[in-house]
Amino acid sequence: MEAKQKIRLSPEEETLLITLYSRVAACPGSILADEKAQAVFAQVDFDFEQLHVPTGTRLTVCLRARKFDDIVVEFLGEHPKGTVLHLGCGLDTRYFRVDNGKTEWYDLDFPSVIDLREKFFQESERYHMILSSVTDLAWIETIPQLENGALILAEGLLMYLDEEQVIALIGRLKSRFPGSILAFDAFSSLTARNIHRNPSMKATRAVVRWGIDDPEQIERWVEGVQLLEEWYFVQSEHIRAFGAFNRMMFKLAGLFPAANKAHRILQYKL
Repeated sequence: MEAKQKIRLSPEEETLLITLYSRVAACPGSILADEKAQAVFAQVDFDFEQLHVPTGTRLTVCLRARKFDDIVVEFLGEHPKGTVLHLGCGLDTRYFRVDNGKTEWYDLDFPSVIDLREKFFQESERYHMILSSVTDLAWIETIPQLENGALILAEGLLMYLDEEQVIALIGRLKSRFPGSILAFDAFSSLTARNIHRNPSMKATRAVVRWGIDDPEQIERWVEGVQLLEEWYFVQSEHIRAFGAFNRMMFKLAGLFPAANKAHRILQYKL
């Protein structure tokens, strides 16, 4: 029997376990069929119950993962040989779920996370892993100039950065990859201030530093950036796969603008 991999991560890095656990424990197959994630989960030596992940968080992670998958599939439909950059990839298996056999894919995360990731996944001619903090912008120079368009994903990442770091990152991405698409999830400022009360955030001791209320603010921060979509989780057709109680809770949340904006997915053209 293969030995399980022990986890040694910082509080912010440890949030990747919330994502992994949620995708395995709560995602119906109709939303996210992820056998690789299940295999990784089985090999990780960690007591996931101590994360205390609320049901709402688990279900939101599922819907978020599916929405990001759909964004990639749509992008690759228009740019079959396009490049995908996944920032703060954690132990995500998206490349293996949506690869079209032509895309060039880069997964980036802290060296400690990539060290762990390399125990489960191997690089290939089209799949690459970058060991770097996303805020150490030197990593951007390691990506070749792109000819077929790029999609940049930051799932469950930017809320852990300071506002100045978010602005600097988007500005540098805009100058290096003009015309590319940037997709990320964001909290409202109210959610960012109060998310520390979430049991799983208490368990990991991760600190959320950034939230945004007006998505057009980013257009004012970085000249030339264009907001394409502000997507709310209540818009997902996949809510119907949940039980009656959870369907009702999402429906009720959809009645309140503040609840919709608490956590949503934003897309921009750089």
